[in-house]
Amino acid sequence: MASVTHDGIARGRHLEVRSTRDRDLLHRFLEQDRVFAAYAIADTDDSEFSRTRFGIAFDDREPVAVVMEYRGVSPQPVFAMGDPDGISAILRDVIRPRIAYLGAKQEAFRGVREQYRTDAPAPMVRMVVERGSFEPVVGDAVRLDQGDTGHLNRLYGLGLNAHLPQEAVAAGIYYGIRRGTRLIAAAGTHVISPQLGLAAVGNVYTHREYRGQGLGKVVTSAVTEELFRQCETVVLNVRADNPPALALYRALGYRETTEFEERLIHREASLWDSIVGP
Repeated sequence: MASVTHDGIARGRHLEVRSTRDRDLLHRFLEQDRVFAAYAIADTDDSEFSRTRFGIAFDDREPVAVVMEYRGVSPQPVFAMGDPDGISAILRDVIRPRIAYLGAKQEAFRGVREQYRTDAPAPMVRMVVERGSFEPVVGDAVRLDQGDTGHLNRLYGLGLNAHLPQEAVAAGIYYGIRRGTRLIAAAGTHVISPQLGLAAVGNVYTHREYRGQGLGKVVTSAVTEELFRQCETVVLNVRADNPPALALYRALGYRETTEFEERLIHREASLWDSIVGP
């Protein structure tokens, strides 16, 4: 895509924005905050890169912002990092979802609101653990596979807005705990990149009837331990207003690094959007 010159929010700024498939360029920018950008960095892995679109903004030839859109899920996950003016310019001209679920630091939404209405924020915390600080716990978690997809979705249907296809379970790492034939707790992964040394834990859930027994800690520990056979750094997201979950992950050696927000965003209608949208 040809670059576009865009007048920034701040008077007198002229930002150049364009789409990019240059992974070296993206890594140089995103690695400035490796833990916060971990999902986006891992999504440049060969196994995930085809599902992404990246936009980048330059100020006097220096990259100042990156926006990533992950395709194939609705609402589309979008990640934004960097200068709010640059984020606004990218969302105006390059990455233009009609509706998306955006993760970004609070100050970035100043740029997002130039193009989108935003729902109320979910306050989030990025946590990270490395091999040296990991504190595993022993329990009766077992490795799950794609044959367990139906059991996982029945469990997640009780409290998580998640529906997993079989291929996601097959490509990821999932552990669960059963009572009889019933799956009562599980944890899994969002992305794994041995190539880049990063992985993200997600979809941690315990059936409400079995909470308070440490089962979430057991399944999260099992997934994390398995990931350390392939990666050096493991991250996860947790709501900032969920003290029990924060305590669970701290007990395993995870530490808080970055506060950010997740918001559902809706593109403001324009004449052009009304023509091309349908």
